[in-house]
Amino acid sequence: MKRFFFPIGLLFLALSCSDAPAADKAATTDKQAVTTADGTSYSTDSSSLVTWTGTKPTGTHIGSFHLKEGSLTVKDNNLTAGTITIDINSLVNLDLPVEEKPKLEGHLKSPDFFDVAKYPTAKFEITSVAAFTYDSLTMKDLVMKAATHIIKGNLTLKDSTKNISFPAKVSITNEKIRAAADFNIDRTQWGMNYKGPNNPQDWFIRKEVNLKFAITATKK
Repeated sequence: MKRFFFPIGLLFLALSCSDAPAADKAATTDKQAVTTADGTSYSTDSSSLVTWTGTKPTGTHIGSFHLKEGSLTVKDNNLTAGTITIDINSLVNLDLPVEEKPKLEGHLKSPDFFDVAKYPTAKFEITSVAAFTYDSLTMKDLVMKAATHIIKGNLTLKDSTKNISFPAKVSITNEKIRAAADFNIDRTQWGMNYKGPNNPQDWFIRKEVNLKFAITATKK
């Protein structure tokens, strides 16, 4: 009897995980060719941030990464290309008491998750940018109501690269670019599995992870 009920209990807990934040789901495909384009270059600044949210049965954890570097290209007042490099070593937790942060941050940086000793950075490289048209997604389904563009790009986490597509709000002036996005990805598509893809302990962490990009870049 015990051997029968134990897996059922695990399954119940897995299904009762806190939901990922409401956000647009990033469409994921195989790696694609990176866009190269002539134009004006803008460099990301220190205010740029990537915020993450992960969920589990007992609640939610929120944190952030800073960028190591980044460059965006604009031509005819349109975003045409760009690459950002995320500093995984900059990972910090934003919701736990100060005395509890180091344990979670250390675990996330360990080989169980990001393995920062081997993979200190992650990368996002734009493969295409298109003006957002409200025929492509209904207002009912869209979470980012102010979206101006659909951005596609290769996201590299650890040694895995997938192409993702998501709505974004982009504003461009002569001196600044500001870009914001809020979307969910399935971490397992990048091989991010705690103790292996079929380990029961991985069931307690929801596959969907929320990422928020808040990118600011200044003309070089």
